[in-house]
Amino acid sequence: MKYTVGEKKNNEIIVEFTLDEKEWEAEVEQAYQKNKGKYKKEGFRQGKVPRKVLEQTYGEYLFYEDAFNDCCATYYSQMLAKEPAIYPVDYPEVDIKKISNKGVVFTAKITVMPEVTLGQYKGLTIKKEKQTVSADEVKAELDRMLERQARYEEVKDRPAKLGDLINLDYSGSVDGKKFDGGTAKDQELELGSHSFIDGFEDQMVGMKIGEEKDINVTFPENYHSTELAGKKAVFAVKLLAIREKHLPELDDNFAKDVSEFETLSALKADIKKKKLEEKEKQASIDAENKLVEEIVSQTKVDIPKCMINNQLDNFVEDIKQRLAYQGLKFEDYLKYTGQTLEDYKKTREAEAEKSVRTSLTLSKIIETEKITAEEKDIDAKLQEIADYTHKTLEEVKKTMVGNQSEFITNNVLTEKLMATLKNLNTIE
Repeated sequence: MKYTVGEKKNNEIIVEFTLDEKEWEAEVEQAYQKNKGKYKKEGFRQGKVPRKVLEQTYGEYLFYEDAFNDCCATYYSQMLAKEPAIYPVDYPEVDIKKISNKGVVFTAKITVMPEVTLGQYKGLTIKKEKQTVSADEVKAELDRMLERQARYEEVKDRPAKLGDLINLDYSGSVDGKKFDGGTAKDQELELGSHSFIDGFEDQMVGMKIGEEKDINVTFPENYHSTELAGKKAVFAVKLLAIREKHLPELDDNFAKDVSEFETLSALKADIKKKKLEEKEKQASIDAENKLVEEIVSQTKVDIPKCMINNQLDNFVEDIKQRLAYQGLKFEDYLKYTGQTLEDYKKTREAEAEKSVRTSLTLSKIIETEKITAEEKDIDAKLQEIADYTHKTLEEVKKTMVGNQSEFITNNVLTEKLMATLKNLNTIE
């Protein structure tokens, strides 16, 4: 097998492969041996029909397709092993120029990794926002803690009011026809929580236990079901039970009940401290992201369209998995949002381009700064997992299969890269 590597143009290289008569004959014979069991002919046992007989019966090119598919993959791989400078980013576009019993000539148009020219990635200054925690934020957290400790008492001597936890039956219809998901029995609802369509909960205020009523509402224009979006609906409801919410007193006793602190003031101080730590941590992450974005914005690279398309495919697979965890299908999601697959990809095209550009930029910095994931670095990361799972380092190493090792290596590289960037720049 001979090949000739053409000149790179627009991130594409065309490689021409030539197989002589002897090489091609060997490939065709191999295809015959692999497929001969599929054929039978009168006078021969199945799988024992001579190749010449089969070629006379079905045509000279009978085994050419299988032979070419096998040799194309093989010789393409061999070429890549000999040409490390050729780094494909997509499957090659193969074109057969000549094929006969005298040999084969074919080309592979290969989209390769683009040239990346870094801009300034050293000496930058990024400002981190100063963080504070207000009294209102502390109060909001205390209110959430109070809600978690709420108790409910059943009431029968008054109508429902905002804040009550009620149980109800309901059946919804649009234009007199019931719709999927519009009917429920013994449904629990907190009035004023805005869990249902606007206006629904307000119209239940004042109802008494056992009372039945028709509630009129309008679905939002952006409702997830396009069949119901903007439609007027009627819900026949029946109030089954009312429970009144009672919150504990916000005092030192409450602090003792819900925390390790003896006083409410100590609990407030701890809430403020933890919230400030959370904000500082997020502010550091935001500043690091700003640094990366600034570096990426100065990078010059002509990104092949196929790399953006591949990233879009990754986005689709990711959302499919996330929806599956919720028991949903991607096709239903598209239907609810009124999109086609192409529409969805188009909305995320800029994000995909940014993701690819970022990846190429960071990879170039890793290469330029000679950042590596050494064995001791990987072991340190695995030791963290071992400590968390109460296992030994060797036990954790034995569990590393498939892409897990690659994930750990990439995680180490990313951490070392960010440490390098923070050392080369200033976050203040």
